[in-house]
Amino acid sequence: MTKKKILIFSGAGVSAESGVKTFRDHNGLWDEYDVFEVASMEGWRRNRGKVLEFYNKRRRELPNVQPNLAHKVIAELENYFDVSVVTQNVDDLHERAGSTKIIHLHGELTKARGSLYNNKQSPLDHVIDIGYNDINEGDKCPMTGSQLRPNIVWFGENLNSDDIEKSETSAYECDVCVVVGTSMKVSPANTIPFFSKVQTLIYYVDPGEMDFFVPDFRKPYFKHIKEVASIGMEKVKNDLMGKFL
Repeated sequence: MTKKKILIFSGAGVSAESGVKTFRDHNGLWDEYDVFEVASMEGWRRNRGKVLEFYNKRRRELPNVQPNLAHKVIAELENYFDVSVVTQNVDDLHERAGSTKIIHLHGELTKARGSLYNNKQSPLDHVIDIGYNDINEGDKCPMTGSQLRPNIVWFGENLNSDDIEKSETSAYECDVCVVVGTSMKVSPANTIPFFSKVQTLIYYVDPGEMDFFVPDFRKPYFKHIKEVASIGMEKVKNDLMGKFL
């Protein structure tokens, strides 16, 4: 029997329970840092040392945090379903939990890329796996000789078109979409779950009130589970097992 296709669309709330500091929430990273100083091309041009250290610090913290129950449940779903994960998170906790098909829309902390390209090269041509190591001033891209920078999509930069296309295709093809740990306020990523077919069942896992628009024709197929990611994903898993297995 063909496995049902599940799309997991995850955000910072999934990793928050592991101790990964979020960016937008109260007491999040944007309360400590000016976003345009550390997450924009303008900030990079003004003070690349400050930008590198901001992401070096985030990268150094990663080995000290572990996947939580939400990550593990998402990975476990692969035993029963064809699961794709599209995440706005830049950590590697989905991978470490065991998920195998993951798209990082906003980049990955454990990778770097050159800061210069010509018109025939995409950023993906320059991606280098650096693990949890620092990027220092003077570290060069072996392909272009340009300064290495974090493989993170900064404010004002476009998402990778291949990642967007694959994510939209996964949404269109899925039988169920699970939106977990995200406020759905970051554009254009927040449009991806709605590339699913009209009658696709969508779970929204978040302890807060829903403050984004859901069209009336989708509401019969939309279920809000008002729980943190770990508890909510357990409920989603049990619901899916009851419906499809």
